[in-house]
Amino acid sequence: MIEPCSLTQDMIGENISLLCRIGDGLSHAFVRLDLQNRNLSDIALLTSFVHLRFLDISSNCLTDFSPLATLTELLWLKADSNRVQSLRGQPLSKLPYLQWLSLMSNRLTDLEGVGGSALECLNLIGNSIQTVSGLDYGKLTNLVSLELRGNHLETTDGIYLPNLKRLYLAQNEIKRLEGLDKLEHLTILHLRDNQLDTLDGISSSMKSLQYLNIRGNLVSSQQAIKSLVGVGHTLRVLVLLDNPISEMEDYRLMVISHLPFLERLDKVHVSPVEQDEAQERMKM
Repeated sequence: MIEPCSLTQDMIGENISLLCRIGDGLSHAFVRLDLQNRNLSDIALLTSFVHLRFLDISSNCLTDFSPLATLTELLWLKADSNRVQSLRGQPLSKLPYLQWLSLMSNRLTDLEGVGGSALECLNLIGNSIQTVSGLDYGKLTNLVSLELRGNHLETTDGIYLPNLKRLYLAQNEIKRLEGLDKLEHLTILHLRDNQLDTLDGISSSMKSLQYLNIRGNLVSSQQAIKSLVGVGHTLRVLVLLDNPISEMEDYRLMVISHLPFLERLDKVHVSPVEQDEAQERMKM
């Protein structure tokens, strides 16, 4: 076993790069630092590297991000595969220009302390998050992409992000779709490998929804497809494979008859012949 260690000046010197203009444009500084897989447990030395814009501290032993408080020019932070259990009291929500943040495969159980007015993309794959609570919605108005795959969510309630466009919730334990009516700008909703047996909660207020993946759930009734009629005018791609309903006779025609604007069902393009047959089915 390699013992966890502290960041040294030599490590920084060997891995810092990307010389850029700073301030008034008359001075220059290195703005990229790659420190992945160094077995680091202490990054206190980073406090003096205030011009960093891109930082990769993945695959270390970190539990504390407080040294990042001085890195107010940071745009991009990758901190996957560390040991962070909570972001409460951490400085990430106070970094004014942070646009992209990945905390994949840490030990987070909630989202308190996640924020940042400039944040656009947030990756929280493979943590232990059970409920979406603690999000500072007032500071997350620019967030357009949220990755929560591989957590322990049982419901979608709590994702009140007004400008969110892409939401990835595969490989959770979701049984209920709640609160989605607030996501008026959502275009992509990915719910593969959960425990849904109905699609109640897909609301007509989701007036931008174009792609919906519910592969590998427990959907078995035609009523579930009727729940999608409210988004039928915008929905273009639907994936229902590996649900009991996909074994029904005339399954494709049944779905297309309820959702006549679909362009692709289960990764297969909807043909004009199918559309015509579905229309005939509706008249019967």
